[in-house]
This record gives sequence, structure tokens and C-alpha cells, in this order.
Amino acid sequence: MDEEHRDKKAHKAYYDMLHFVSDVQQGIPNLYPCGSITKEIVDEEDTYDYLPGRRYFICKDFENDGLHFRQPWVMGVQQEVERLKLQVLEHDKILRECEALKAQVSMLLRRVSELERVP
Repeated sequence: MDEEHRDKKAHKAYYDMLHFVSDVQQGIPNLYPCGSITKEIVDEEDTYDYLPGRRYFICKDFENDGLHFRQPWVMGVQQEVERLKLQVLEHDKILRECEALKAQVSMLLRRVSELERVP
């Protein structure tokens, strides 16, 4: 029974790692599945004309295994901008709803003050 329990825990840890890897590949990663922080590098060997090289987000302790990878800087920033655009649209919608509620509250306050004046 103990061996089966250890096997289940190992499988769960493996599936959690797969989830973390797929999750960290969206936007600009803060932490990698191994627990290391992100750093930004420029690959000097990958230059094109006047461009200084490709930028990547990588794990601080980068190794070429399943837990560590290089994410192109452009893709990470693009995904982050898309996420932020969605947030701004959501906040704008909430702001418009608040303005409508503010107008309703002021109208209700005027009605209450009119009703209080009536003898």
C-alpha cells in the first residue's frame, strides 16, 4: 500500500510539473517550474544585420531538460500585452457600469429630496 501511495504521489508531482511548464509558457514568466527566477538574456550569436541578437527569458539555472527552457522575449511580451489589453477592456466596462450606477443614485437622491419636500 505504501508503494502504491508513493507511486501516486510521484505521478501527481509529474502532472503538476507538466501543468506548471505549460502555464509558465504564457506571458512573461515570473518563476519557472524548478523554482528559479527569470532572467533576460541576449543571444549574441543570433544577430541579423544591425540587430544585436535575439532576446530570451530563461531560467536563472538554465539546463537543457524538461523543466528549463528559453522563451523568446517577443512572444512573452506580446502575450503579456494581450493579457493587459483584456484587463483594460474589463476595467473600462466596469467603469462604464459605475458611471451608470452613479447617474441612477443621483436621480434617486433627487427623487428622495422631492418627496421630503411634499407636506
